[in-house]
Amino acid sequence: MLVDADPGATWKASLRVAEGWLGSAGGTARLLGCTDTGPSGPRPLATGSALPGFHVEAAEPGRILALAGKHRFSDYALVLHFEGEDGGPTTVRAETRATFPGTKGNVYRAVVIGTRGHVLVTRRLLGRIKRRAERRPAAA
Repeated sequence: MLVDADPGATWKASLRVAEGWLGSAGGTARLLGCTDTGPSGPRPLATGSALPGFHVEAAEPGRILALAGKHRFSDYALVLHFEGEDGGPTTVRAETRATFPGTKGNVYRAVVIGTRGHVLVTRRLLGRIKRRAERRPAAA
């Protein structure tokens, strides 16, 4: 996805979106039995921070934000890659990985992946990042 904002602004937008959107998922994280069920660690998000359902495995401002998690049906990761030059647009690429152990994992996979729900949620996340990063301050 191409964002009409430089990597620094896009990075900041990504952190805000992650905190706002994923940060409100505590109930879902508890229901699924996630390892991480609430916010913890440094803010703004950095390696070692946690959100409901995810912990930050890597955070290199303007380059990579790697979130990983685990619950009773899956081990998963969402990695955002940022490419661009200061003052220019940024390309954001989302990489997702998951394993679904056992019979319950296979059923969960059919629901999440088979229905394309995963694709829709990832696209929505990227769209929110794009909109937030491209916001221009109001003229004074």
